Amino acid sequence: MTISPRSTPPSFAGTRRILTGLALGGSLMALAACSDDPIAFDWDLRGGPGNTSEEARQATASKPVPDANGILSYPGYQLAQARRGETVAAMAARLGLNAEDLARTNALRPTDPLREGEMLLLPQRVSAAPQPVAGAGTGTGPVDITAIATTALDSAGTPAPAAKLPGGGKEPIRHKVARGETAFTIARAYNVSAKALADWNGLGADMAIREGQTLIIPVATAPAPNPEPQPTAPGAGSPTPPPPSASKPLPDEKTQPAAEKPKETPPSPDLGAGSKATRLAMPVSGKIIRAYDKKKNQGIDISAAAGTAVKAAEAGTVAAVTKDTDQVTIVVIRHADNLLTVYAGIDGLKVKKGDKVSRGQTIGAVRAADPSFLHFEVRKGVDSLDPMSFLQ
Repeated sequence: MTISPRSTPPSFAGTRRILTGLALGGSLMALAACSDDPIAFDWDLRGGPGNTSEEARQATASKPVPDANGILSYPGYQLAQARRGETVAAMAARLGLNAEDLARTNALRPTDPLREGEMLLLPQRVSAAPQPVAGAGTGTGPVDITAIATTALDSAGTPAPAAKLPGGGKEPIRHKVARGETAFTIARAYNVSAKALADWNGLGADMAIREGQTLIIPVATAPAPNPEPQPTAPGAGSPTPPPPSASKPLPDEKTQPAAEKPKETPPSPDLGAGSKATRLAMPVSGKIIRAYDKKKNQGIDISAAAGTAVKAAEAGTVAAVTKDTDQVTIVVIRHADNLLTVYAGIDGLKVKKGDKVSRGQTIGAVRAADPSFLHFEVRKGVDSLDPMSFLQ
């Protein structure tokens, strides 16, 4: 019967310490659904003064303020802001609209409740509330002709002039939500902040949107300082940035002739002596049946017949002789430079703790097993190293 080599290398007491730490992050997601501010939670988990995720978004105008009836009027459309406790049907009755039309326009049902502040697209224009006119009723002060004209045009069902539009002086783009979209993907697509998108559309704390809903995109007042690069067409390749020398000449360099030796060059180390000192002899002749793995096998397993002599890989002192939980003998030899070699799976032990051994000295024999093998490790202090880098 053939049995695969030992899957878990043996341990040894008094010579190495295995510290296994498993750090589990708890309570990473403290969500902000209970907050009234939809952006109170740091959605990309990069909070703090170093977070620049929103710095690349376009600056946008302040959110538009509806009139007394909760109406936002633009040349191409109007929106209405829901009041506390309203349903779609209640808003339609308040504005003199057909409830079915209002619900269908906003992917809702007439009986659906509305969140206070939620913005709905109106299926047709309604009369806006009269705007306060400076000096009205007093006979003094300037009269805002534009405000009067806007109110009159709204009453007549004619688009208002663009000069006095709320929220940045431009008509915002409308976006109809498609399946699978989120407020964040839409904000990123238009290069505006999610906070601005939520403010302009009266989104809730969970930033929830629905398929078929119409959102208005905040009006940008300045371009992003570092716009994201636009993807190139397939097969077109990536654009090559100009080299620094194209815009500014390189600074003058003071070079040193190659024949001259630098003034502060340290002496070259003698690598030959060091490499000879760390070269180890094979503790037993045989085939490597299990290679080194820092996490799974912190040494190598060398196949050898039972009774084969196990030899010290280098001169040193026996630092420990112990047994693992399976009563397999383990020998640890300490060498120069705090280097340790470990031999596990030995019978017929010929050394004891404190003995000085020479390179190639027999310390025992390979233990009988199925299959029989020697487990050999090299350590620098408690850290395991790949034995093959010392044996080859």
